[in-house]
Amino acid sequence: MMGRPAELAVRLGWYILKNKIRRRKRFPLVTMLEPLEACNLSCEGCGRIREYEQVLDRVMSVEHCLSAVERSGAPIVSIAGGEPTLHPQIPDIVRGIIAKKRFAYLCTNGLLMERVMQSIPPSKYLCFVVHLDGMEEAHDRAVYRKGVFKVATEAIQAALDQGYRVTTNTTVFNSVDETDLIEMFRMVTKMGVEGVMVSPGYHFDTIPNQDLFISRQNARKVFRNLLTPDRGIRFYNNPLYLEFLKGAREYQCTAWSNPTYTVMGWREPCYLLGDRHTQDLEDLYSDELWDRFGVGNDPRCAHCLMHCGFESASIFSAIGNPKEAYKLVKAGGVRNSGVGAS
Repeated sequence: MMGRPAELAVRLGWYILKNKIRRRKRFPLVTMLEPLEACNLSCEGCGRIREYEQVLDRVMSVEHCLSAVERSGAPIVSIAGGEPTLHPQIPDIVRGIIAKKRFAYLCTNGLLMERVMQSIPPSKYLCFVVHLDGMEEAHDRAVYRKGVFKVATEAIQAALDQGYRVTTNTTVFNSVDETDLIEMFRMVTKMGVEGVMVSPGYHFDTIPNQDLFISRQNARKVFRNLLTPDRGIRFYNNPLYLEFLKGAREYQCTAWSNPTYTVMGWREPCYLLGDRHTQDLEDLYSDELWDRFGVGNDPRCAHCLMHCGFESASIFSAIGNPKEAYKLVKAGGVRNSGVGAS
C-alpha cells in the first residue's frame, strides 16, 4: 500500500502561499474535471445524468481535458462525471495529468476500475476514489443494481494488492442506516484504504424524490454519531471539515475553489449549481457572482454541507491560525477539498 504522499500537503500549502502573496482573493485548489456525463449506473440521488441528459453522447478530447487542467493551474484534479472510466481515453487523460506532477483523483463506481488499472501503473500522483454508500444490500439498493458492491470491493482489494492508492467516498442521505455505514467504514479501513470520505447529498432539484435529501440540522445529528472517535475508522476528510459536519464549526462557502469543467464548459457558479456554462474561467471569480450565492443568499444553498464548498473553506480558515494549521498537518496534511463530490 502506497499511502498518501507527504508531497501533497507540501505542494498544496506552497501553492496557497504563492497565491496569497500575489493577493489573489479567489483561486482554484482543485480542478473538477468531467470528461463525459454518461454513466453505467442510474443512482437515485445523482443530478448529473438528468441535468446533462441532452449531451450524454459527448466526450471531451484528451487535449481539451488537459488544456482545462492547465488553465486552472490547481495542483489537484478530481476526475468525475458521469463515470469517467467509460471514457475511451481515460488512461491518456490520467497519464497527461500525472506527467505534470498534478495529483489525480479518479472517482469511480468501481465497475470498470480493474480494466483501467491494466493501462495505468501505480503512482503517488494517482488515487482511485470508489463510491460506496453502505454494505452490500444497502449499496446495491442505492445504485439500483445487484452485484455492484461485490465488483467494487473486489476492485478495491485488487488495487491495494497491486500498490495503488485508494480511498472511498460516501454520500449520506435521509434514509441512512448509520450502523450499516459504520460497518462499511470499518471494513474498508481494515482493507487498507487511505481513508473514507463522507459528505451529505446535495438537494438536486432535478431529483423527483426530494425526501431522499437530508436537512442541514438532521445531517449534523447523523455526523455526530458517524464521526464518534475510537470506532476504528480512518477518515480522509480533514479534521476541521469533520468538525464542521458535526456542527462544531461554521464556515462561509468557498465553492469557487473547485471550478468544474464539463463537456459544456465551466459550470457557473459551482460544482453543484450550473445556472450557465462559460468558456472563461475568470467568470467564476467575480465579487458580484459570489455575493449572490452561499447559505443565506440563495435558497438552493440552504442545506448544503458539501466538501466542494466547505472543506476548502476549512483550509483557508486555517491559514494564519497556527492551532488550526497544526491540526491539519497532524492529520496527514491539507487534502483535496471536493474530491469524490460526484
